[in-house]
Amino acid sequence: MPAHSETRKLPYSAQQMYDLVGDVARYPEFIPWIAASRVRSVTPEGDYAVMLADLVVGFKMFRERFLSRVTLWEDEQKIDTEYIEGPFHHLLSTWQFRDLPEGGCEVAFQVDFEFKNRILQGAAGLFFMEAMQRIVRAFETRAEALYGKGAA
Repeated sequence: MPAHSETRKLPYSAQQMYDLVGDVARYPEFIPWIAASRVRSVTPEGDYAVMLADLVVGFKMFRERFLSRVTLWEDEQKIDTEYIEGPFHHLLSTWQFRDLPEGGCEVAFQVDFEFKNRILQGAAGLFFMEAMQRIVRAFETRAEALYGKGAA
């Protein structure tokens, strides 16, 4: 079961990064291997909202759709994603954003997943770290494009 966690300090506000990560519909514009995205619904649930979203992931001959439940905790500046259906046994991820006293914010990201298919799981293990680093860099690059350098 590949798992990855990393924490970064970025020159943007926690709100800016929360908004960027929560904008799932735009993922195909900047995240590697995301071929399509569709937000099915966003339902307010008191102090959080629940988004149901489909993502289509494509890599060479591999192309899979999966449905996730994305819980948006705006007051806590946190986003939790839980897999519902598709090619995984499980997929869980969490993004946490925190403004820093000196400016900018700290972004903490964790993901844990396992494919149902053993061949895909083996392939994922071979390129997992590189893929996670590319995805995190894609969010950083997108933040710079949207907010400029050092915009916090």
